[in-house]
Amino acid sequence: MQTPENQFKELTKNHVSLISEKELLEKLSKNRPLRVKLGVDPSRPDLHLGHAVVLRKLRQFQRFGHHVVLIIGDFTARIGDPSGRSKTRPMISKDESKINAISYSQQAFKILDKDLTEIRFNSEWLDALNFEDVIRLSAKYTVARMLERHDFSKRYSDNEPIAIAEFLYPLAQAYDSVFVKADIEIGGDDQFFNLVVGRKIQEEYGLEPQAVLTMPLIEGTDGNLKMSKSYDNYIAFEDTPRDMFGKLMSIPDTLIMKYMRLLTDKSDEELRDVEECLRSRTVNPRDIKMELARDITAQFYDEETSRIALEEFIKIFRHKEVPEEMPEIRLDTDSISIVDLLVNHANISSRSEARRLLEQGGIKLNEKVIEDVYAILDPLDGDVLRIGKKRFYRLVKC
Repeated sequence: MQTPENQFKELTKNHVSLISEKELLEKLSKNRPLRVKLGVDPSRPDLHLGHAVVLRKLRQFQRFGHHVVLIIGDFTARIGDPSGRSKTRPMISKDESKINAISYSQQAFKILDKDLTEIRFNSEWLDALNFEDVIRLSAKYTVARMLERHDFSKRYSDNEPIAIAEFLYPLAQAYDSVFVKADIEIGGDDQFFNLVVGRKIQEEYGLEPQAVLTMPLIEGTDGNLKMSKSYDNYIAFEDTPRDMFGKLMSIPDTLIMKYMRLLTDKSDEELRDVEECLRSRTVNPRDIKMELARDITAQFYDEETSRIALEEFIKIFRHKEVPEEMPEIRLDTDSISIVDLLVNHANISSRSEARRLLEQGGIKLNEKVIEDVYAILDPLDGDVLRIGKKRFYRLVKC
């Protein structure tokens, strides 16, 4: 292991909040592998680059010899994390949570070292609590302290409802820290309150409180909202190399440095050079973005696959060509409405979203724009459907 001071310098790079410098240094000086906890709720089946920020920080802990405890919140996902929400979050079913949990645990190893990672599902201990246990746990924290949380206090002052279950969520997450005896918990900055509750509950159970380290949230491809599947602005771990590369190329130039700092291993000197190039406009931001997209795509695949994705991008977007390979849509009918084709076969989320894309000129068949939301198509075998700038489908009659 490196010295505690050197570890501290690297591990706290790019962080938002830390409780506290003194405690973290003391823990790093214990001369033993620390138990570093991250909890993720499988409310959706995909991990995305927003998750990669904290997973990469965990991987950094692993490089210093520390032990990561990745808690898949298959129980807490059924409650629904209220963090940052203006209303009660919908609960998901036990079966849905279980399916998503398996997907999360598999995808996390695209970044984490499997040999230094302990995967736990919090249903293991939270399902075992009886009603008396829950009451005793809830007695260890006050309503006044809960209302110190910004989103709770705002909803309370606005006379918006807050379910009692939402108060129980931070306590359930805190009990995870008790059960796994976490030395450190990290998370996105929207998790700060929950992580601090974990410190208090650990103390109530006679444990040394965990240090807390939070990382920035990253905006999605729209450049405004935090990356989320709910906002359809996410870049998923499971995206194809071509889609991942294309989505990264679609981020606004204002996000280049943030993505580069949080999602690549570039040195401080390299980052300063890139920042100077962007400031002075001596290099086209598009070229810097291509380097960024290739770097991140290679992390999830490999250098050769990333190179091919780059060449494909140049071919399609610089020379306006159609890719040689694309997913197929198999149709067993001679005619189909354009809206049905988009919603039922091309992963467009809703009929209203399909109509919006059509009205904006974002849908093409064989490079011809379709604007009529009521259009009925008589597609031929081999026709190419294009959605936006980067999604292509080949239509196959069967």
